[in-house]
Amino acid sequence: MNNIDIIGACSDLGVHVDGAKYGPEAIERNINLNNINNIYNVHAKEIKKDLSKNNLRKNLNEINEYNSELYSVVLNSLNNNMFPITLGGDHSIAIASGLASIKRYDNLGIIWFDAHGDYHTFKTTISGNIHGLPFAALTHYEDKDLADFHSGNFYNPKNAVLVGGRDIDRPDEIKNLKDAGVTIFTTEDIHKYGPEVIYQKAFDIASNGTNGVHVSYDLDVIDPIIAPGVSIPATDGINLEEAYSFVDYMVKNKEKIKSIDLVELNPLRDIDKKTEKIANNILDTLLSNF
Repeated sequence: MNNIDIIGACSDLGVHVDGAKYGPEAIERNINLNNINNIYNVHAKEIKKDLSKNNLRKNLNEINEYNSELYSVVLNSLNNNMFPITLGGDHSIAIASGLASIKRYDNLGIIWFDAHGDYHTFKTTISGNIHGLPFAALTHYEDKDLADFHSGNFYNPKNAVLVGGRDIDRPDEIKNLKDAGVTIFTTEDIHKYGPEVIYQKAFDIASNGTNGVHVSYDLDVIDPIIAPGVSIPATDGINLEEAYSFVDYMVKNKEKIKSIDLVELNPLRDIDKKTEKIANNILDTLLSNF
């Protein structure tokens, strides 16, 4: 029996755009069941999301309630010696999956493969959408009111790497990242130096002196012309070869990886299931090699 659990994080409470909550089950429709131990889906409560521009803590209570439940499911998988792949859902779900992993392994690095920084705090967020804060929460830069369900270590920013960033809010978010000491490799860096160089550097930094690595892969790192089915597309992204190359480097470094997120597929925004097919290709590679 394989030791992989698929955990569907069916929530889009962290973003004002609807649809990412349908992403996990869209991907799961095409999973080869022979390659996994089990599938668990954790559904957020159906609520009318707060869209007020004046509320900079949108749906915070509901997100915390949801993440507390998801955290328990992921941690239970880890404690049963399973390898969890958490399918999102908007990126706020990674607060739960990432903290569950470091709870189990105590000292981990993290690679945040994303077009956005997701490194706002409640003081710097412009939108109040919680999916703009999870990377900061995981590295203890802004965990206030976002991680009450977790007792244990957070990720050390010196072992935290943002890869593929290109839509990072200035000046505050970029200032937060630099102040914390997170390593940033932009989309331009990937184009300039080649994915092989950048991706291996990311794994080397994240795994240096740690017990392993948590990888959080946001599909919006890919150019939206290629992968339109995301909630917050950012132009001038990586191409498909670069997107799949990162998966190859995950396989190459699989002994270091303890858990994975694959997030932000939004079927309501997709065109001809282009993004869904990419997500399934990524997952198929992982399931065949982990």
